[in-house]
Amino acid sequence: MIASIEKQNIIINDVAKKIFEHGFSVPAIFFLEMIKYLSFFGSQVLVFFGPLLTIFINSQSYYNFSIILEDRKNIEKLLLELERLEAEKK
Repeated sequence: MIASIEKQNIIINDVAKKIFEHGFSVPAIFFLEMIKYLSFFGSQVLVFFGPLLTIFINSQSYYNFSIILEDRKNIEKLLLELERLEAEKK
């Protein structure tokens, strides 16, 4: 389990930077706005598919991110970070 809020914020910022660097900020913002009320359900879907998906990616990071998604406030933090990065670009 994630130890602190600071570590959660670091993970959220890293995810936002990766989304931004790949040019998916706008689609990600639309998608997150649509599903932010289902964040707990989405995190449980990630846990369900975890054994299959962690074959290809780091399991600790994957499960940390699924824990972060349980709280709707963290979705808002991710949205704000994506919007900040987009605003800095312009």
